[in-house]
Amino acid sequence: MAVLGSVAPHARALSVGDEAPLFVLPPAQGAPVALAALRGRVVYVDFWASWCGPCRRSFPWMSDIQRRYGDRGLAVVAINVDAKRDDAARFLRQYPADFTVVYDSAGNTPAAYDVKAMPSSYLVDPAGRIAWMEHGFLDEHRALVEERIRALTRPP
Repeated sequence: MAVLGSVAPHARALSVGDEAPLFVLPPAQGAPVALAALRGRVVYVDFWASWCGPCRRSFPWMSDIQRRYGDRGLAVVAINVDAKRDDAARFLRQYPADFTVVYDSAGNTPAAYDVKAMPSSYLVDPAGRIAWMEHGFLDEHRALVEERIRALTRPP
């Protein structure tokens, strides 16, 4: 049984094909979210912070892909790394999330994923392996990411 806020240890930088480090993190309300419980689904794991400029562009897009691909097995999980939850709450009032948002102010999960930039995103396949990753958010990569999501998820 994992402890709330825990992550599976990872000693080196992640690469495509590696097993995604597991995490169990709290949302604003409700039960903790565990990556292991999402096994069998495609999970778009996104690390973000309230001060992150590109996150303002990525949030509407992540809401859109959750709406369009959720019924095909996609789960978007955005991990906030702000030290103060109030900062994240202010951001979310301006940029609402139609996907799961969890919190890791201690920074254990971004350390396990070797996050070096905000935002950083990881597409996890149904077997729990990293299928794609990006540091930063580039509008010109959205079509490529969606193509990978479509390839990994169930048909409509």
